[in-house]
Amino acid sequence: MTDRLGELSAAGVAVWIDDLNRVRLESGGLDQLRREKHVVGVTTNPTIFAKALSDATAYDGQLRDLALRGITVEEAVRMMTTYDVRWATDVMKPAYDASAGVDGRVSIEVDPRLAHETEKTIAEAKSLWWLVDRPNLFIKIPATRAGLAAITATLAQGISVNVTLIFSLQRYTEVMDAFLAGLEQAKANGHDLTKIGSVASFFVSRVDTEVDKRLDKIGSEEAKALKGKAAIANAQLAYERYTEVFSSERWQALADAGAHPQRPLWASTSTKNPAFRDVIYVEELVAPGVVNTMPEPTIHAYADHGETRGDTVTGSYDDARKVLDDLAALGIEYDDVVETLEREGVEKFEASWLELLQTVETQLSNATNA
Repeated sequence: MTDRLGELSAAGVAVWIDDLNRVRLESGGLDQLRREKHVVGVTTNPTIFAKALSDATAYDGQLRDLALRGITVEEAVRMMTTYDVRWATDVMKPAYDASAGVDGRVSIEVDPRLAHETEKTIAEAKSLWWLVDRPNLFIKIPATRAGLAAITATLAQGISVNVTLIFSLQRYTEVMDAFLAGLEQAKANGHDLTKIGSVASFFVSRVDTEVDKRLDKIGSEEAKALKGKAAIANAQLAYERYTEVFSSERWQALADAGAHPQRPLWASTSTKNPAFRDVIYVEELVAPGVVNTMPEPTIHAYADHGETRGDTVTGSYDDARKVLDDLAALGIEYDDVVETLEREGVEKFEASWLELLQTVETQLSNATNA
């Protein structure tokens, strides 16, 4: 049989899974994905945890213990989620060791309600780093305006960061600048740069969802011809910026001190439109040194019928720019699209966090009364 995920990995794409729950951990399912499907990292977010805690009975024993101790809802959420993430980092430790600390990472996100508060985000990042206490952890910080300073400050303390909710090319450039500044400060603070990791999570399919909705309203033949093209073009141009920044003299000085580059991570890569190929956001974004974090169904779909055609990003930049130019000519404003997506992304994670708190509050109450 063709090892399609192995081919993808060999082409420079690190395969990560965009999901985590205790059932997957207890069953050995995560370890199986690592051993059999080339999965070398895990990402989580408030939506993933909200679903995990509402669906499974695997948390019942811990919930009873927390209820008996009179733990607050927010503390209970942190104790359960950090427990899962700590367990997952241990499962991923072989991938971490084999890649000299580049892969084998597991992410946990700061409270999304802090997305516009720099100092509180920094404080929570430090707390989560201490709670999980594993070198292969990533703290997820959103790429909001307030988040940029928090990214730099967190990295400066030797804490590895996954920057999330990046939609725009301009914001991505600012994220890379925040990363470089953070490593420069970490070096000045005496931290070992070889131990610090970072990825920049550039969201993909949501861009098509928003742009295609606007194209449908226009309804012309020109508009129809552009459907399903914006997200890949946007990500391809992000990779162009990545190659520029990480070939600069500023970066080279950090690389000489042992730093690893902040890899682009393609997030939101499941196909939302059934008219599109189910692995399109994997096949069309193959390039050296990137991460693609996928839901499990997308991983299995690629293993079944994904086609790795070598680098599908480098050399595509002129065509990608034309896509964005053609969208602008139809009146679709890029800045408005990405600002809308960032705002909605934060709002969705906030809503999931509140759902998570409500779920755990109910479960603690039930455990107390049981």
